[in-house]
Amino acid sequence: MSQLFDLEGSLGGDPDDENHDNLPYPEALLRSDFLSPDFDASKYLSSLSDRHQTLEDLQSDLKERSQFLSKELLDLVNSNYEQFLNLGSNLKGGEEKLEDIRVGLLGFKSGVLDTRSKIQAKKNNIERLLCVKGNINRQIALGRKLLEIDMRLEELEDRLTSMSLGQIINGTFEGHKTDNIGEKIRKDENRTENRISVMSLENLHWLARDFCSIEGLMAEIGTDNPFITAQKARMIRTKNEIFVNLRKALIQIKMTEEDVKARILKLLVIYQELGAANEAISILREFQ
Repeated sequence: MSQLFDLEGSLGGDPDDENHDNLPYPEALLRSDFLSPDFDASKYLSSLSDRHQTLEDLQSDLKERSQFLSKELLDLVNSNYEQFLNLGSNLKGGEEKLEDIRVGLLGFKSGVLDTRSKIQAKKNNIERLLCVKGNINRQIALGRKLLEIDMRLEELEDRLTSMSLGQIINGTFEGHKTDNIGEKIRKDENRTENRISVMSLENLHWLARDFCSIEGLMAEIGTDNPFITAQKARMIRTKNEIFVNLRKALIQIKMTEEDVKARILKLLVIYQELGAANEAISILREFQ
């Protein structure tokens, strides 16, 4: 079979081209050509057209390459055969070692689970203690608010009592003076009475604000609290005393003619802050 691999050179042409003795000897096939990951036999053979080689020579070259690879594979197996034979003996006792490892892993797993359960128990206990602490803090805050309400209510009662006693003393003193002294002293007493009346309105305004502030604190805690429920009577009594003093201040305003409208407006503001709109309306009707 003398067909040339280079077909184009075999078709016609110079007779000297048919003399293949002058052609260079083809280079040996490289192993790296066959190790390419995208190796394709057809493409590879078509790329050998410039080797000026016959198909018989190419087949012989490939056959030698195959035999060489087979020999390399056989040598590789023979060189490692003894190690393959010793693999079984090397693995002897491996089952016991694997069992020891398995037992050790099971013990480690049991220890991890036990530690995890202890940590979870600690976590639950801490959460419970934090909940108890939160409840205690809320109770402490509630107790402080209740103490504040009691102290402020007691202070408000004391101020009301002090103001009432001051008015009684001033009224008694002024009564004795008016029985024994002339017209000039009565004019001085009227000026003194007017000054006391203005101060009383300012004091009553502050008392009304304190009362409303205490009511706000009680509303924050809730009317269902036993302590708040027990203070209702004191609150009603205190509010009534404020109204009594407001009525006294109104009587003093009627007895004077100075700044009547301004004082009436102050009284209306106090009644409004106390939520006594009806009282304010009745006051307006009295001065119409």
